[in-house]
Order: sequence, then structure tokens, then C-alpha cells
Amino acid sequence: MRSLSIISNRLDASVERIGQISSWLIFFLVILVAGDVLFRYFFHVSSIAAAGLVFGVIGVDMNLFNLLPARIYGVLTNYTLLAVPLFVFMGILLEKSKLAEKMLDVLGLLSGKKPGGMAIAIIVVGILMGASTGIVGATVVTLTMISLPTLMKRNYSHSVSCGTICASGTLGQILPPSLVLILLADISGEAIGPLFAAALMPGLLLAGCYIIYIILLSKFAPHHVPPIDEEERTQYSKKDLWIEFFKSVAPPFILIFAVLGSIIGGLAAPTEAASMGAIGALIIVFLSKRLTLDILKETLYETMKVTGMIMFVLLASQVFGLSFRGLDGDYLVEDLFAAIPGGMWGSILFMMLVLFVLGFFLEWIEISYIVLPLVLPIFHALDINMIWLGILVALNLQSSFLTPPFGWSLFFLKGVAPKEIKTTDIYKGVLPFIIIQVSVIGLVMIFPQIALWLPKAIGWM
Repeated sequence: MRSLSIISNRLDASVERIGQISSWLIFFLVILVAGDVLFRYFFHVSSIAAAGLVFGVIGVDMNLFNLLPARIYGVLTNYTLLAVPLFVFMGILLEKSKLAEKMLDVLGLLSGKKPGGMAIAIIVVGILMGASTGIVGATVVTLTMISLPTLMKRNYSHSVSCGTICASGTLGQILPPSLVLILLADISGEAIGPLFAAALMPGLLLAGCYIIYIILLSKFAPHHVPPIDEEERTQYSKKDLWIEFFKSVAPPFILIFAVLGSIIGGLAAPTEAASMGAIGALIIVFLSKRLTLDILKETLYETMKVTGMIMFVLLASQVFGLSFRGLDGDYLVEDLFAAIPGGMWGSILFMMLVLFVLGFFLEWIEISYIVLPLVLPIFHALDINMIWLGILVALNLQSSFLTPPFGWSLFFLKGVAPKEIKTTDIYKGVLPFIIIQVSVIGLVMIFPQIALWLPKAIGWM
């Protein structure tokens, strides 16, 4: 009887083990199927979940993943992340309605009398689009399609055109309401409002440095950025241009100001402000007589796709994070940083270098949810200001979008650029902007008040 009892217990344990393995295999298959639409672009995301699952089972056991349902539930019920689809909807609707094209035409004609005027107009539109969409790919592709052929027709240097578009398109990484900043707030445990406030001045400083570079280029090499022909400028009177300015440029600017002002001023939570922004975008597009059923359907589809990609990465990163910690990987990271000379500054510089290199190969969201949770506790222990560090990280991730040979913005531009544009034109064009980017990161590192003075002035720090 005792032998039968032992056999029965072992059989029950085996059945339970098989049941666990089967359930996890089913879970993993569900994750794979759910992400099938995204695999054409983000196949490596599934590899992150697979690697975490396989090495977690081999290195520990299946019990390691008992916490996974609670972690996934925590991600899906995170109130802060509700702002993501709302901000994405706001930005994509403004993009799909072609308001950016009208903005560029108006600003280009208003500033086109002087050399470099059209390039400065692109940077200004990049600021407005970056602050509204927060999605680098959408901004770069839109700017390329609406401005690059025009710049080529107006005899702008190919390299300057490509560099200006790529750099302007990446401003959405740092200018609030950036998706990067929303997710950094979630990862670091900081409030979104102070992060948005801290990012505003570095983002505008960066855009201002871009404009200064174009102005200097127009002084010393005006043939690279010629003015718009007088014949083209005289097609519209000054009065008509200013009327168009208030019709097409002012409304998005007012919307962005209202959304950001309500968050930074503490009048609304980010999710509430995001819903206000989405409704405001609908009203602006409707009043401009550009709202159609097709545009609305395309906007909803793109919003679901981008939000789905973000949530899929979050779920995959939970699997990876559990395995990494179960295998004591967090202690390995702590020992690695402890061995780096230079104390706090050595650790910061090392992290920035690692993030910069990873940006060549991985999307920012994967870096944010896989790498940052491993290193941020170390900086918490060093009592470093996490708002300041978050801005440095956002600027760093933005730089990686521009860096050859694997910068994502370069691929986005090349994918929709005319055949006359060579890869070398793109690489040459972005180099001055990379130097500017690194210089601004250095300034924010040396003078933290560039980022911190506004949150302090508001009373959040």
C-alpha cells in the first residue's frame, strides 16, 4: 500500500508538472500569436520573452514564473499608461490630417526670404509635431515626404536637407508629452509632471541649437540653404500668409500648450490631459474640414498598432526581468557598477555609453523596459536626482536615433526618400546634429539646473 501511495504521489506531481509546462507553453504561444502582426518589424521582441522563459526554466524552475500573472496584471491596470494611446491618437490624427504639410508651407513662405528659412521652418514643424506625436518614425516619415522633394527642388544641399529632417524628427523623444518620458516615469517611479517640466528646457535648448547651426550655415555657406525664389513667395500676400498661420499653425500650438500647461501646472493628471488632447485634436481637424471617416479609421488603426507594440514589449520584458532577477543578474549588475572607477560620475558615464551603443540595435522601449530597471536601483542607492537622470537618458536615447550606421531615423528617412538621396548624404547630414546633441547632453550633465530649474520653480522639488 505504501508503494502504491508513493507511486500515486509521484504520478500526481508529474501530472502537475506537465500541467504547469503545458500552461506556460500555451501562455507563450498566446504571446506569440498576439504579437504576430508586429513580428514584421519587432520579431526580436518575442526573442526577449523566449529567452527569459527558457533560461528561467533551465536556471531556476517553473515556480519562478508564478509571479508573472501578477506582474502582467500590474502592467495592464497601470493608470499612468492610459495616457499612451490617448497621446498617440492625438499625434497620429494631426499627422494623418495633413496639418503638418500646411504648417510647413506657411512657415516656409513666412521665413523663406532669407537663406536657411525653409530649414528653420522644418525644425519648428518638428518641434510642434514632436510635442504632439512623440513618435519618431511618424514624424521623420511625414517630414521627409512633405519637405524633402521641396527642398531638393529649391536646390538645398542633400546632406543638409536629410540631416535637418532626421534631427527635427527626433525632437519628439525629449519634448513632452513624449512617450519616452511617460514610460520613464513609470519605470523610475517618478511623477510625470516633474519629468515633463524638466524636459521642456533641454528640448527647447536642443531645438534652438539646431536653428543656430542653420543660421551659421546660411552665413558661411548660403549656397547649401538658398532662399525661396521671389516669384514663389509673391504668390501669397503677407495678409493671406498670416491668416493661414492662425488657421493651421496656431491651433496645434494652442492645443499642445493647453495639454502641457495643464500637466505642468498641476491642473490635470497626465491621463486627463491626454484625453483632453485627443478631443482637442478631433475638434481642430474637424474645424479645418479635414476629418473624414477614412482618416479616423487610419488613425484608430495606427493608434492600436503602436499601443499594441508598446504593451507587447512591456509583457515580454516582464518575463525577461523575472528570469534575470531569478538568476541573480541584478547582483551581477551591482558588482559591475561597483568595479567601475570614478564613483557616481563613472557610473553615469558608463550607463550613458551602454545605452548609446544599445540604441544602435534595439528600440528605445526595449532599452527602457529591459536595461533601465536593472541599473536604476543602483542610482537610487547613490541618491542621484532621478528626474535629472531621466532627462539624460531621454537625450541619450534620442542621440542613438541619429547615429550611423544603425540610427532608426536614418532608416525611416531612407525608406521614403527619393532615389537621388544616397546613404552617404544622410550620414554626412546628421553628423553636425550629433555633435550638437552630444554637446547639449554635456551641458545638461554639467549644469543640472537646465533641467531642474522649472520643476523647482513650480514647487515640485
